[in-house]
Amino acid sequence: MTSVDWSSSPLVLAPMAGGPSTVALAAAAADGGVFPFLGGAYLTPERLRDDIGALREATRRPFGVNIFAPSPDSPSMQQESLAYAELLAPWAAAAGIELGHPHYDDDAFDAKVDLLVDSAPAVVSFAFGWPPAEVVARLQSAGVAVWVTVNEATEVEWAQQLGVDGLVVQGWEAGGHRGGPVDTGTTQSALQPLVAEVAGRTSLPVMAAGGVMTGSDAAAVLRAGASAVALGTAFLDCPEAGTAPVHRHALTHRTGTTVTRAFTGRSARALTTTWTELFTEAAPAAYPHVHHLTAPLRAYGRDTGEAELVNLWAGTGHERLRQLPAAELARTLVAELRAAL
Repeated sequence: MTSVDWSSSPLVLAPMAGGPSTVALAAAAADGGVFPFLGGAYLTPERLRDDIGALREATRRPFGVNIFAPSPDSPSMQQESLAYAELLAPWAAAAGIELGHPHYDDDAFDAKVDLLVDSAPAVVSFAFGWPPAEVVARLQSAGVAVWVTVNEATEVEWAQQLGVDGLVVQGWEAGGHRGGPVDTGTTQSALQPLVAEVAGRTSLPVMAAGGVMTGSDAAAVLRAGASAVALGTAFLDCPEAGTAPVHRHALTHRTGTTVTRAFTGRSARALTTTWTELFTEAAPAAYPHVHHLTAPLRAYGRDTGEAELVNLWAGTGHERLRQLPAAELARTLVAELRAAL
């Protein structure tokens, strides 16, 4: 087992793949006393290698990297995605673009694992699927702590069989994708009761994520049994984040979030939009097929500022967002946590 000492920095910058996660954000959070993660999903292995190198140049503090493990595939996912494409076709036509071709890929999983074994960050966490046991062992042999994401307490024993070093416990309040190995599509447990239940089933350390926006919020989750607490949405409006302007504006000008498969084929919490209202029920459970299908339409929305066409990931606490530089926000969170504890 490879351990991480969270006692000096129990607050964590969550990985936010797809744009918001940047080297500058991670480095600034580290300087403010928060343990940073880089989001390695959707990046090429070459780009991820460059980002890891750049972060090491920017800070001497330890950090983690998150990647997606391969999701299951089936012929029906392709068929269902093509049927979904027919519903989206009028939107694409109105925007003057072509939808993407739904297809399967594993996000260069093997190449990223090789890279992470070589580069050996302090922690590697996995979402969507879980790594094979031999991948866990390879990373641990390189001195890397391996964590996997759970959304259900019943997944704990399964994770322990892999021999992992810790569990990222994601509550229902969390923004972005549901990270556990099984996308049930049903309502799941809120963070604090989930942390308490998981902590009662395992001796593995727990990193909690979901709706945490302040140091006081984090203190409550630590009391529930977590060893560390990850914040994502709280950092989305920091100037160092790669959050798209249309996304930044929506975070402070819209209310209400929903969990939907409409954008990627996998359940994820986003701000409510016309897209989520019209297509949540119709969207199939088909990741990454739907992700590739909708990517051009979502990119068009980001480029033109058309919020109704963008996957506006956000946790339930987004209305308490603070627009601060990342290092200042990190220091504020650390101070709030100390005061609350």
